Amino acid sequence: MKNNQLTDSGQLRHFLTIEGLKKPLLTEIMDRAEQFSGITHRQVKKVPILRGKTIVNLFFENSTRTRSTFELAAKRLSADVMNFNISTSATSKGESLLDTLHNLESMHNDKFVVRQHKHDAAETIDKHGAPNY
Repeated sequence: MKNNQLTDSGQLRHFLTIEGLKKPLLTEIMDRAEQFSGITHRQVKKVPILRGKTIVNLFFENSTRTRSTFELAAKRLSADVMNFNISTSATSKGESLLDTLHNLESMHNDKFVVRQHKHDAAETIDKHGAPNY
């Protein structure tokens, strides 16, 4: 059975769940995270790994701490960040999630970070979004 989180070459395309991911890949993810853990203790708290990339934080529930943490992490990796609060978006006037997704895609963002509770937003983005998301 094909794992939609992986590209045909076995690279991680997105990270929705650990289900179906093999132990070596999970170990690689944890090792990479450990490498970045020391950044907060450096004098210059930035690395250029995401320079030139735009990350959109899509939050379907309120969470100041989580939103701020993801924003800071992306900025420390040198990404440009757009925080998108779904409660103040056009979805509150009836725009569908897919319409919102396609509008955000038209802005040529690179990746989405999704925070949700009891919604299938991440799965919808995976299923209906452009292949690079």
